Amino acid sequence: MGPYSILIYLSIAVILSYLFDIVARATKVPSVLMLLLTGIAIKQAVDYLGVAVMLPRVTLELLGIVGLIMIVLEESLNLKISRDKGPLVRRAFAAAALMLLGQAYAIGGLLQWYLGPTVPFQSCLLNAVPLAVISSAVAIPSVAGLGGDKQEFIVYESTFSDILGIMFFNFVAQDNFARGISALTFTRDLLAILVVSVLATAVLAFLLDRLRLHVKFFLILAFLILIYSLAKKLHLSSLLVVLVFGLVVKNADQFLRGPLRRWFQLERLQDELHQLQSITAESAFLIRTFFFLLFGYSISLSGILDARLLLQGLLIVAVLTGIRYFYLRYVARTSLIPEVFIAPKGLITILLFYSIPSKHLLGEVSENILFVVILLTGVLMLIGLQLPSKEQPQIGEY
Repeated sequence: MGPYSILIYLSIAVILSYLFDIVARATKVPSVLMLLLTGIAIKQAVDYLGVAVMLPRVTLELLGIVGLIMIVLEESLNLKISRDKGPLVRRAFAAAALMLLGQAYAIGGLLQWYLGPTVPFQSCLLNAVPLAVISSAVAIPSVAGLGGDKQEFIVYESTFSDILGIMFFNFVAQDNFARGISALTFTRDLLAILVVSVLATAVLAFLLDRLRLHVKFFLILAFLILIYSLAKKLHLSSLLVVLVFGLVVKNADQFLRGPLRRWFQLERLQDELHQLQSITAESAFLIRTFFFLLFGYSISLSGILDARLLLQGLLIVAVLTGIRYFYLRYVARTSLIPEVFIAPKGLITILLFYSIPSKHLLGEVSENILFVVILLTGVLMLIGLQLPSKEQPQIGEY
């Protein structure tokens, strides 16, 4: 395949993704779902034509990592912090944390029951964590049309779920998991990443404020990806760095007080914010497009149509949805429509699955079952977005 043919196909993919976004706004069908199905269709067409196109798994991983950074940064740059947002943020954090733990342990127990007691529970739980995490890469773009507290709740919840999911995954993956020392290690890592987040945010915000070169935003993004990757190599939950940087830049007037005002020019920083938001949004759109197309392309259609596999996926999604319904209905005592349906799996699910050490991999939890769960939760989200929602007074407070 020549270079011009490749450019033609890449251009068509971007145009299709843009059209999918337009269709998504009109029909509330998640654009990510359309991209996945398009990837599957391309795979079937390629197989039918007998053309051999192999994609290295590292390509998907690289797109996923950069895509996750861009999507979380994009949304954190749009979140305005104010005193009246406190209850909403606390509710979202509590929902993300408690449902993550409840769903992970429930799916882990289900896997151990299915596979038998000979399989260590740590391996079952490690495979269950990716299935319990809400993918902000899917949820955030899909609820853009909701508006109000419902949209903000889902944005905060899915972002917290990503961060807490990575932290919990790293905790479970420790060799000393379920021992007393693992809690000390976890606390140490949490304090370390908080310190890194504060220092990295100060440096990046300073560069954003002081650099006067024509090309500087991709330099800032390169530094952010570098810090994220280095922290990840140290097994830290480095997505927190991205979230803190975005929130501080967006809410600079809240954080830059006292002596800090001498180091930063608030007005100039706010001017730079608009350009950074635009570049981040464009980059997130581009990377998300190719990631979900390639993931759909990597899926075997014959594998996901297996009746046993579909039944396993349905059971997992039923457990996840049942726990989410119970929490929202009886613990948080908040509105159910569309929140109970919006807990999609996607980019973070795939990245965490790829991060599972080989000694903990389970044969039954494969990429195909991941796709089934991603597809089913995407369909549930589609149903939820079509239903009329009603605001319900908040009874629970966190």
